[in-house]
Amino acid sequence: MAGGDVDALREVHEICARPVFAYLCRFLGDRATAEDVQQQVFIEAWEKADRFDRERGSLMAWVMTIARSRAIDYSRRRVPEPSDPQQAARLVDQASGNQGDIDEVVETWQFAQILAEIPSDEAEVLRFRFQEELSQTEISARTGVPLGTVKSRMVSGLERLRVKMETSNG
Repeated sequence: MAGGDVDALREVHEICARPVFAYLCRFLGDRATAEDVQQQVFIEAWEKADRFDRERGSLMAWVMTIARSRAIDYSRRRVPEPSDPQQAARLVDQASGNQGDIDEVVETWQFAQILAEIPSDEAEVLRFRFQEELSQTEISARTGVPLGTVKSRMVSGLERLRVKMETSNG
């Protein structure tokens, strides 16, 4: 495959496609998204075939590592964050008129604004925890960051979040 052999790519796809797809479906929770990400995985494997080293591991492990990285990348991009004040205003207008719905839009906006002001590694952990409602163990599994590091980032991120919220509220 490193030499541009399309048949080699077909063979790698035949060997790896099913386990990669199964993994992506479990990780991403959506079949269509898993299909899109799987395409990215095999494109990357094709483009970086010269980097595969049998001494460091099996072909399957190498392709699965690419799949894991692309799945994490997709998950990071997927977490929605309002960044446009006009969009937030439209969401408030579209809310059912229920004060709870309006409050939720405003809180989401404020949360996103505060997260933009703290280090990205801490903000990422807080997004996964509060927007996707993942446990620290699930965050570790999803991001590949060791559990102890997730816990440390959570503590420091929550402290920064508290300080920022206190500052913005008075």
